[in-house]
Amino acid sequence: MSIPSVTEVTTQQAILENRNILIVDDEEPIRRLLGYLLEPHGYKVALAGEAREARQRMESGSYALVLCDVNMPGESGMDLIRHILTQYPSTAVIMITGLDSPVLANAALDMGAFGYVIKPFEANEVLINVANALRRRKLEIENAMHRENLEEVVRTRTIALQQALEWLERSEKELRLSREETIQRLAIAAEYRDSSTAQHIQRMSHYCELLARRYGLSPERCDLIRTASPMHDIGKIGTPDHVLLKPGKFTPEEFKVITQHTEIGYRILAGSDSELLKVAALIAWTHHERFDGTGYPRGLKGETIPLEGRITAIADNFDALTTQRVYKPAYDFDHAKELMLKERGKHFDPELLDIFFDSMEEITRIYDQFADPTWLSTSRHRAITQDQGEVA
Repeated sequence: MSIPSVTEVTTQQAILENRNILIVDDEEPIRRLLGYLLEPHGYKVALAGEAREARQRMESGSYALVLCDVNMPGESGMDLIRHILTQYPSTAVIMITGLDSPVLANAALDMGAFGYVIKPFEANEVLINVANALRRRKLEIENAMHRENLEEVVRTRTIALQQALEWLERSEKELRLSREETIQRLAIAAEYRDSSTAQHIQRMSHYCELLARRYGLSPERCDLIRTASPMHDIGKIGTPDHVLLKPGKFTPEEFKVITQHTEIGYRILAGSDSELLKVAALIAWTHHERFDGTGYPRGLKGETIPLEGRITAIADNFDALTTQRVYKPAYDFDHAKELMLKERGKHFDPELLDIFFDSMEEITRIYDQFADPTWLSTSRHRAITQDQGEVA
């Protein structure tokens, strides 16, 4: 909240305590009589015989109240009153007239005049009208100042709130990015043992987000799945190298060992209060289940497989088929699609698989955005051709 300066406070106080009165009347005796009435009561009085002189005095001085005759030569009192009320909003006006006209009185009051005195007037009548006008003026100015101060408080607090929200948003964004980077690096640590890359993590997580979004999940849930899915193979850190890195086909015993990475990953991630880790644990546990019930580790079938696991199964398999690995070349999209459609309703949820392949434009964009670096593709190709007995 901003604090008014000494100058501002002094100015406001001077406006409230102003007791200067300007009397405007073309009859000098009336001007002097009003001056004699008011000065003994602590008012400082200035006199003007016409509207032009009154304007000059208003320009050079500060007046709390103007007593203004209606009928004057030259510019009328009504025009002068209108000018004062427009140009000097902190100045009150009382109209003085020799004509007892309700129409004229109402016109002046509607214009903003604070009172209406008819000649000939009693001294008490003038003093009461002046005191009431100044009291009303003070209240109106105080209310206006209060509104301005309140608006300033609201404005200042709104700015402070906006700054706090921006700071929280930046902090939340930094925390989210830091959390995602930590997750990705942990996931890469597990995947790296199996010749995968950070780009694989990025691609499959964005494929998951795309499929979840196209399926109709909320933006928050989609983002949660995107963030959690890179940890799907975190359990591979518990798989022995001689099994994980074996180039040929697994024996039944070795396959049983490799399947354990789903349960290892679940045990690593489960038991947290974090919704992110709960989703990650669910994905790690279920992304190798098959829609027909022949998957592992629990042989779940159909929609008993959590949606997150069914989504990740499609995204992970598509990325494995369309990128080079040490044991295979990259298949083009059409061939990968053909292979996966053969598993529609067997390995993969048929509805999700159709939704995924209806999104080829976005899939291509993700694939291009997170493409493997050229050096990695070359080294993988060399490993494949050498393994096949060809000259690299």
